Amino acid sequence: MWPLLKRFLIGKPLKTLDEDARHLSRTKALALLSSDALSSVAYGTEQIITVLMVAGGAATLWLQLPIVGVVLILLAAITLSYRQIIHEYPAGGGAYLVTSTNWGRNAGLVAGGSLLVDYMLTVAVSVASGTEAIVSAIPALHSYNVAIGVIIILALTGINLRGMRESAGVLMLPVYLFILIMVVMIIWGFVNILTGNVHYQPTTTGNIATGSVSLLLFLKAFSSGSSSLTGVEAISNAVPNFKNPKAKNAAATLSIMALILTFFLVGVTGLSFAYGIKPAKNLTVLAQIGEQVFGHGVLFYVLQIATAAILAVAANTGFSAFPQLAFNLAKDKFMPHSYMDRGDRLGYSKGIVSLAFGAIILLAIFQGSTAALIPLYAVCVFVPFTLSQSGMIIHWWRERDGFWLGKSIINLVGALLSALLVIILFTLHFASVWPYLLIMPIVLRIFLVINRHYRLVAKQLKILSQEPIRRSRYDGATVIILVSNLTRATADAVDYAKSVGDKVLAMHVSFDSNPQKEHRLGVEFKREFPDVRYVDIHSSYRSITKPAMRFVDEIAKATTARNHSLTILIPQFVPRHGWQNALHNQNSNKLRAALASRDVTVSTYYFHLKE
Repeated sequence: MWPLLKRFLIGKPLKTLDEDARHLSRTKALALLSSDALSSVAYGTEQIITVLMVAGGAATLWLQLPIVGVVLILLAAITLSYRQIIHEYPAGGGAYLVTSTNWGRNAGLVAGGSLLVDYMLTVAVSVASGTEAIVSAIPALHSYNVAIGVIIILALTGINLRGMRESAGVLMLPVYLFILIMVVMIIWGFVNILTGNVHYQPTTTGNIATGSVSLLLFLKAFSSGSSSLTGVEAISNAVPNFKNPKAKNAAATLSIMALILTFFLVGVTGLSFAYGIKPAKNLTVLAQIGEQVFGHGVLFYVLQIATAAILAVAANTGFSAFPQLAFNLAKDKFMPHSYMDRGDRLGYSKGIVSLAFGAIILLAIFQGSTAALIPLYAVCVFVPFTLSQSGMIIHWWRERDGFWLGKSIINLVGALLSALLVIILFTLHFASVWPYLLIMPIVLRIFLVINRHYRLVAKQLKILSQEPIRRSRYDGATVIILVSNLTRATADAVDYAKSVGDKVLAMHVSFDSNPQKEHRLGVEFKREFPDVRYVDIHSSYRSITKPAMRFVDEIAKATTARNHSLTILIPQFVPRHGWQNALHNQNSNKLRAALASRDVTVSTYYFHLKE
C-alpha cells in the first residue's frame, strides 16, 4: 500500500533530465522565495509598537517612524550585499559559502548552522503568526493554535515533496493576493487621511520631548523590528533553482522583493502611526489597520485571509532554502551524504522532512507564540548576515575588481548594523535568545564529528589493494558485485569474488546528474580490473533498487538455464559506532531487502572501518 499512497500524495517520479524544465522564473521565484520577507510586515511593525508601549508608553510610539527608517537602511545594505553575493557566488550557498571561503571553515559552519536553525524557525514563526491571524478573525480557535500550526506544516511538507515547481504554483495565489490587498489598503488608507475621510489621530507628534526616551528603548525596539528583514537571504541560497541566466534572474528577484518590502514597511508603519494603533489582545496591528481602512466589510476579511495565507506559506521559504543548504553542507561532508540525494520529484526529500520535524518541535516548545520565537529567530538571521557581509569585505579587498571600494563600504555598513543587532539581542533579549548558545555548540559538534568520520573513511578507502586475495574457485558460480565507487573496499570485494566464483560481474547504477563522473568510473574500473566485466546500468529516476533488480533477474535466468549458481555480493561497511551506519549503508540495506524475494544467494562483503 505504501507505494500507491506515496504516488497519490507525491506524484509519479520525474526523470533527472527533467530538472532544467522545473527551474523557476522570476514570477514563481518571487512567490516561493520572498513570501517570508514580505509576510514579515504582519509582525515587524507590531513588534516595534509592542516594545515601545511596554517600556515607554503611548508617548513613545512616534519612535516607530525613525526606527523603521533605520531598518530600511539596513534592508538596503543587505539587499545590495546579497546582490553582490549572487553574482560572485552563483553556485548558491549564500552566507555559508561566502563565510567559509573568506573567514574559514569554522566561521562558515557557524553561519551554516545558524541558517539551518533559522529556516526551522522561519517555518515555526511564519506558521505561528499565520495562526494568530486566523485567530484574530475567529477568536474561538485560540486554544487550538498549536494544532492548527502542525496541520499547516504537514500540508506544506506534502506540497514541497511534490516538487519545487508545484509548490511555487500553489503559492502564487496567496502571495500575489497579499501583495494586491496590501497595496490597496496602504493607498486607500493614505488617500482617506489626505482627503479627510478618516480622522487623523496620531498618538503623539514627533515634537514631543525625548529626554525621557532612552537610547536603550530605541535599540530594543529596533532589534525587535529587525525581524522584518528575515528571509532576505533565501534567494542567494537558491540561485541554482532559477532559470538561465541564473544570477541575473536571482538578483532581479531580490531587488523586486526589497522594493515591495520597503513599500509595505513604510505604508504599514505610517498608517499605524497616523491611526494611533496600539497592540490589542487577539487582534494584530495589521488587522486593526485593516479595520480602520476597510471597516468590517468583505475587504477586511480578504486582508485577514490573505495575511494568514501568506504567513502560512512564508514557511515555504524555509522549505526551499533548508534542503539546498543541507546539500551544500553534505557535499562538504558536514552532514550525511543522504541529504544530497534527490527524491522522486527532484527535491531533496530528506532535507524537507528534517525541516518539518524540527519546526514542529519548535512550535510545540514555544506553544505557537510568535513573540517568544522572534528574538531567537533574529539572532539566527543576523549572525550569518554579519559573517557574510564582513566576509564580502575580505573578498573585495582580495579581488580589488571594479568598484570594489564602494562595494566594501556597502558591506561594511551592513556588517556593522548586523553586528550591532546581534549585540543588542544578546544584551536586551538574553532571556529569549540564550538557547542559541546551547544549540550552536551542539550543531557544530555534530558537523565536526560527521566530517571527521567521513575524512577517516575516505583515507581508508583511497588506496586500492596491492595484493589481491587468491583462493580456490568454485566452478559454475557467477558472482555479481555491486559497485558504487572505485575504492579499497571495492578492490577487496572483487578479490573475494574472484576467489569464490569463476565468472565475476561488476554492476554499477549510473545517474544523469553527473555523466562525466560515471564515465570516469567505468574507465578507471576497467583499467584496474581488466578481467572483470563492468556493467553500467542507467537509471533516469535516481533509483538503485529497481534497475539493479531487473539486471539480477536477467542474469538469474541465464545462470539457471546453464545450471550455474548465482551469488549477489553486497559490500557493507562496518563502522565502529552504530550511528555511523546511517551514513553509509542505506542503499545496500534497501537492495538486500528487495533481493530477499528472489531465488538467489545474497552474500555480504564486510569492510571494517577504523577510527
